[in-house]
Amino acid sequence: MVLLKCPVCNGEVQVEDDALPGEVVEHECGAQLEVVKEDGKMSLRLAEQIGEDWGE
Repeated sequence: MVLLKCPVCNGEVQVEDDALPGEVVEHECGAQLEVVKEDGKMSLRLAEQIGEDWGE
């Protein structure tokens, strides 16, 4: 497990060591966070909310 900081509330988030980039984790503050790996380091960012396009 890796401890990362939530970009919303700055709380600690436990993420598996083998988490893949793009994987979404949910934090106790209610934020949906996306795993990002840059230069071999893992971090979290707020996941984009995908809305329905109603077939557009």
